[in-house]
Amino acid sequence: MGVLDLRIRSVTEQDVALVLDLIKELARYELMADQVTATEEEVYAALFGPTPSVEVALALLGETPVGFALFFRNFSTFLGKPGIYLEDLFVRPEFRGRGFGRRLLAHLARLARDRGCGRVEWSVLNWNELAIRAYRRVGAVPQNDWTVYRLTGDALSRLAGEAEPNESS
Repeated sequence: MGVLDLRIRSVTEQDVALVLDLIKELARYELMADQVTATEEEVYAALFGPTPSVEVALALLGETPVGFALFFRNFSTFLGKPGIYLEDLFVRPEFRGRGFGRRLLAHLARLARDRGCGRVEWSVLNWNELAIRAYRRVGAVPQNDWTVYRLTGDALSRLAGEAEPNESS
């Protein structure tokens, strides 16, 4: 079975455990398994709760899940258009090199085009040469002028504590 046999679909409520398993597989690959604290309940709420915050495209070869793309909407103030931020793209190791990752990216590109988005963007670990080569092959360009910053844990809580209590969200 090859790339033409691949089927990509949105996840359903019945796929939540699978999505979490794929997230954990990705974390192991990225040597960050100890950082996964997400639960099935949290993944369910993010996908299907009252205010869904993410979407997942699932790649299937027959009935076998081979990978996924987890993404959400963002916005470019300069373009004045929404965009898609690809948080995770993962193809199981035994299925790599067959064009499945490229198909997932093409799926997101089509969603972005159809939704009137101005761009699709993502981050990649600097050591992940396999992914970097694949991204360059599809025409993706690294944004070397930008550095990603992250605020989590105690630092997030401390800064949040500085907000005025009467500020609305």
